[in-house]
Amino acid sequence: MAIATLVSRITGFAWKVQLAWVAGLLVVNDSFTVANTLPNIIYELLLGGVLASVVVPLLVRAQDDPDGGQAYTQRLLTVGMTMLAVGTVVAVALAPVFTGLYMDDSSGHANAELATAFAYLLLPEIVFYGLFALLSAILQAKHVFGPTAWAPVVNNLIIMATIGVYAIVPGEISLNPVRMGDAKLLVLGIGVTLGIAVQALVLLPALRRVGFRFRWNWGLDSRLKEFGGLALWIIGYAGISQIGMIFTTRVLTETAAGGAAIYANAWLLFQLPYGVIGVSLLTAIMPRLSRAAADGDTRKLIGDLSLASRLSTVMLVPISAVLTIAGSAIGVALFNYGNADIADARRLGNALAFSAFGILPFALVMLQLRVFYAMKDARTPTLIMIVMTVVKIPLLFMCRDQLRPEDVVIGVMLVNALTFVVGAVLGQMWLWVRLGRLQSMRVVRVIVQSVVAGLAGVLVAFGLTLLVDLVLPDGFGDTPAAWVKLIVQGVVTTVVAFGLLAVFKVPELAPATQRITRLVRRG
Repeated sequence: MAIATLVSRITGFAWKVQLAWVAGLLVVNDSFTVANTLPNIIYELLLGGVLASVVVPLLVRAQDDPDGGQAYTQRLLTVGMTMLAVGTVVAVALAPVFTGLYMDDSSGHANAELATAFAYLLLPEIVFYGLFALLSAILQAKHVFGPTAWAPVVNNLIIMATIGVYAIVPGEISLNPVRMGDAKLLVLGIGVTLGIAVQALVLLPALRRVGFRFRWNWGLDSRLKEFGGLALWIIGYAGISQIGMIFTTRVLTETAAGGAAIYANAWLLFQLPYGVIGVSLLTAIMPRLSRAAADGDTRKLIGDLSLASRLSTVMLVPISAVLTIAGSAIGVALFNYGNADIADARRLGNALAFSAFGILPFALVMLQLRVFYAMKDARTPTLIMIVMTVVKIPLLFMCRDQLRPEDVVIGVMLVNALTFVVGAVLGQMWLWVRLGRLQSMRVVRVIVQSVVAGLAGVLVAFGLTLLVDLVLPDGFGDTPAAWVKLIVQGVVTTVVAFGLLAVFKVPELAPATQRITRLVRRG
């Protein structure tokens, strides 16, 4: 599952880099980025957070039904798809409203009209995002994870092919005026939507193999009503998080051209370690958390929470250290090609470096949410999100007012990381009130050991970087120099950090090393 997720994240990142090379990191990429974010945002508001958070626990509980939960699953799928279809139609009709809400083009650094044109083509993704999430939840409840992990790879490959076609289609996207019939516009919009559709449809054979057969099943039972109650709080959670997102994108598009595109790519790199390790861990552990909560087994629930927290810490903190020291090199090495500018590439890398410390808090927040939802508590995560958003918005305006326009994206990424720290602390305190002792000292000990190991790796890598600067000849080139520094910084930080963890005899390192050893032997 981790390998599939790694391939998915790499190919997903690859097409973002590919788009930056072809379209640059300015107005066209900004417009596409905002428009391509809208389907995710609206899907989350309609049903996404609900599907990701409470559907698996409910499906696990429904497996105790005489029919194994077949009828309940059919009803859930019927209600969910109907809501998503109606929501998609409404969203497409309101595309200009959404782009006007998320973009501030008054300064001339953004083009809301182009974003709207992209939105008309990309918003139909909503229904396919929902279908993918529903079908994935059904498979996960039956402990089938492979197809769900590999399906996004298919989507990414289709998008990469789409960008290739976009590159060879003659001409440029017209900005003034924007034309819906523009060939490049149609290729990019339709191709990306097709990728999401295929991502959902490739799960159908796996569903047939596990014995699930869909038929429309209308009607409500008591559990679906319970689902509705949980859904209201989770929709509130998504809505509040999007208030923060609205302020984020408006600040980015108001201050400097390319801010939204640079932020999106930096955010993607920020999420990459969590996506490979954290998502795989949560996907595997969610049914266990759900079963422990359903059985009222608090001790097992706490044990799984503590284990997941410690495993996340051991794996993510050293990677955060790598991104901190190598952030600038990563930006230049990956994005200083084609139509992308080196200054923008360096800004992207610096934004990643300044925010990398937030990767573990982000992972812990996501884990804590799953625990609350497994206990059928959707209210507490929403309240925590309110606090995080209240902290976030004033800091965003401070970035806009106090930083140079080109540095605002760095400040915004830093603010994101700080709000995850706030959320992780609040979540841990709330769970302690609900569940009692959470084996917190074991988690804190592993965090301290991991941070010490990561800092040691950063310091050694920094010293070697100074040596590399002295050794590299004049005229070596910015991009080749960035690749040399990236390799040196990445390898040294990783070896030192994980080596010290081994010296500290951190027991949570063993499951990871055993898995890697098995994969090497298998290869």
